[in-house]
Amino acid sequence: MQILKDCLFVGLGGFTGAILRYLITLIPLKTQFPLTTFFVNISGAVIIGFIIGAAGALPNMNPQLILFLKTGLCGGYTTFSTMSVEIVDLFRNNHSIISVVYIITTVVFCILGVIFGGFLASLVFRKV
Repeated sequence: MQILKDCLFVGLGGFTGAILRYLITLIPLKTQFPLTTFFVNISGAVIIGFIIGAAGALPNMNPQLILFLKTGLCGGYTTFSTMSVEIVDLFRNNHSIISVVYIITTVVFCILGVIFGGFLASLVFRKV
């Protein structure tokens, strides 16, 4: 029965994250660089870093809340598959430099985002 409850939390988080991602992609931006997906993936990295940091700082944090936020919300919000399609499209449309910049900056900024999110959590949940 616990697994069904956990699945419900993951599903609700995924639903919420996917809706947020969709709404962000509706922002009308005229650029070759896929800014909305870039923003979603980096902000998702910061968010998941914060959640991991918060869970480490708050050992009594509800496990279902962690599932909802980390696996559900962040999993539904961020999108590696969309990024991959955008990279292929950029290459096919002879935007190789933009594609390579997109790959490198996404990976670097997402890793830095996780670190920054963890740092933010350490500031917020610092023991006084």
